[in-house]
Amino acid sequence: MILSEKIITLRKQLGWSQEELAEKMGVSRQSVSKWESTNSIPDLNKIIKLAELFNVSTDFLLKDEIETAEHLEERDNDLTQISLEQAIDYVNTKKAQAILTAKGVAFFVCSAVPLFFLLALANNNSIALNKNTAVVFGIISIFILIAAGVRLVIQTNQYERAIAPIEKGKFELMYGVHSAFSEKIDAFTPKYNGKVSLAVTLFITSSIPLLLVIMLIGRTDLTLLMLAALLFIVTLGLWVIIPASSEYEAYKHVLNEGDKNRELTQSERNALKLAPFYWPLIVAIFLAWSLWTMNWGVTWIIWPVAAVLFAALVGLIGLMSKDTD
Repeated sequence: MILSEKIITLRKQLGWSQEELAEKMGVSRQSVSKWESTNSIPDLNKIIKLAELFNVSTDFLLKDEIETAEHLEERDNDLTQISLEQAIDYVNTKKAQAILTAKGVAFFVCSAVPLFFLLALANNNSIALNKNTAVVFGIISIFILIAAGVRLVIQTNQYERAIAPIEKGKFELMYGVHSAFSEKIDAFTPKYNGKVSLAVTLFITSSIPLLLVIMLIGRTDLTLLMLAALLFIVTLGLWVIIPASSEYEAYKHVLNEGDKNRELTQSERNALKLAPFYWPLIVAIFLAWSLWTMNWGVTWIIWPVAAVLFAALVGLIGLMSKDTD
């Protein structure tokens, strides 16, 4: 039995049409038709993938003298069949979860903004505001915003059950889902690239107003206001990139049918684990240093340093977990 006959036989045994086999192989129906009519021969990579799909050895496919297929193992009957509606619901749920995450991170990053704003007003001679009063109300606002951020991050757990069949279980896509999602990710990719570019631009340029004020004007009140503006710009960038990245990775996860080897998703999980502990610690260090020295015009430097350190820690956690695996 030659290769083309074996492909036809195995495909029919599984009840697949040429279109279904083509979709699973990532090729056109015409390519499958050519394989089965001996007009072309699949390359070695396609042979290996065919063997995996049919659950047979490559020797059986390649050697004409082997007439009987010995299946390597029983097929996994526990695979969940995912419809187009279920896949779309998964993406929408991941987007909703990402928006909650973005809100929580926004509260963390902006927790010191009211303090800087109040201190700026206290340093402005035209407004009668006591510096001690500004510090007290600013510290209170920090704790309130941090608590709100932690609450939002914890609320992301409400989506775990809804996404579990696709996020954690084994699944395969029903007919037509792969092609439909391929079109969706192709349409979304330019938008995703635009949002990533916008977020990176915001991150890079966020410190420009602060640096200009420090170098050209040097007023403490304006410096504090520009620091608040820096945190707002960084938050805006996070607000743009977190939902977009989550949606893009959800499309990829569906198309890869459960592939877990995705660094960005692992980084997101590491960030979610680290953020509720890291940012309150940074706030505590900032307040202790500031109250000890009472030099609020200098201690603000801890925030950009903390942001860079946070990214480094997320990457380090990912590297350590990979080594453990």
